[in-house]
Amino acid sequence: MESTPTSTEDEQDFRKKFSLRRVMIPVVIGLLAAGWLLWHDLSKVRYERAPDGRGEYTWVDANKNGIPDVSNAAEFTEVAPGTGIYRKMTAVEVLGSINWTWISSFWILMAIVATALRDLGYIYRMRVLSDGHLSWRQSFNVTFLWEFASALTPSVVGGSGIAMFIIGREGLLLGRATAIVLVTALMDELFYVIMVPLVFVFVGIDDLFPAQLDHAFWGLPIMVIFWVGYAFILAMVFTVTYSVFFRPRAFKFALLWIFKLPFLVRWRPAVIRVGDDIVTTSVELRGKPKRFWAKAFGATCISWGSRFLVINFICAAFFNVSDHLLLYARQLIMWVILLISPTPGSSGVAEVAFSGFFRDLLPAVGYIGALAVIWRILSYYLYLFIGTIVLPRWLRNTAGK
Repeated sequence: MESTPTSTEDEQDFRKKFSLRRVMIPVVIGLLAAGWLLWHDLSKVRYERAPDGRGEYTWVDANKNGIPDVSNAAEFTEVAPGTGIYRKMTAVEVLGSINWTWISSFWILMAIVATALRDLGYIYRMRVLSDGHLSWRQSFNVTFLWEFASALTPSVVGGSGIAMFIIGREGLLLGRATAIVLVTALMDELFYVIMVPLVFVFVGIDDLFPAQLDHAFWGLPIMVIFWVGYAFILAMVFTVTYSVFFRPRAFKFALLWIFKLPFLVRWRPAVIRVGDDIVTTSVELRGKPKRFWAKAFGATCISWGSRFLVINFICAAFFNVSDHLLLYARQLIMWVILLISPTPGSSGVAEVAFSGFFRDLLPAVGYIGALAVIWRILSYYLYLFIGTIVLPRWLRNTAGK
């Protein structure tokens, strides 16, 4: 069939708007921005413990939180050379002072493999939850753009709202997109709810909560923050499971009744949408076979299990860790802190939490700031770079959807 002049003009206009030059401009700008953020973090002055215990600075705990904030100059004061236990240097200088061996290279490679397994698990889960409607390439795009959105938004907000837009732009109906996002969140939280009791059984509770972190975050004991967060996650898992799989309409009506109260009525429109999402999700998911759920949750376990292995592998690259199981278990506790962080990608909070949770388990505490930077490269900056590359091309390819 011949093209009409109008359709030809539309096609030419489309190609003009999404030409290679126009796509590459935001990619280059995004890469430069992500590169600047990474370099800024690597070149930022920090106060690291001197490996020989002979530094030029001492910690004064200016903010009275009981934990050294290695990036805060007010926390440290200069003393006579050799009489302090801290030294001032950048993360690049610390990394350069590390004695790199073939063993170090092997464990860093394993950390990269664990990161890849985490993402492959997410991609496979996206394929399963979409019933194969998303191709492997589409699942890759959705996964990394979702991570990209999460890196740019405060952790407490997350990227779920943007994820629904991303999935919908790939051609799936709103009901299916809503179901995928809700079930993804449900499975992530379910993995956590199951893992915590296992950690208590195999590791115990005495060593899980570092005493130096008490009152370091929002003035609360670390155990209190954890139990409040865990209770909230448990309540969310129960509520979503019950409302989606048993009584979706009753849950919607209960929400609407509660939000009739005068001091809550302003949020009623948003709650109506939540109720509609729950009902839509229930319709999409009821009747799914056990194999569907087994594959989806299995992929979730692979993703999160690999995610928590990354820090173990990074630490193993430079020294013998006294207790790998405890190191792994503490990450489950730290995750609650990162989950409620008000900063994009948990920036700032993540580095302080890393030092507080792991410094008593690592023999060479002088390297802990550098290890935190390597961890952030794999868990945060990686998704900024990949998302920056994927986003413009994805927008062009999905414009017609």
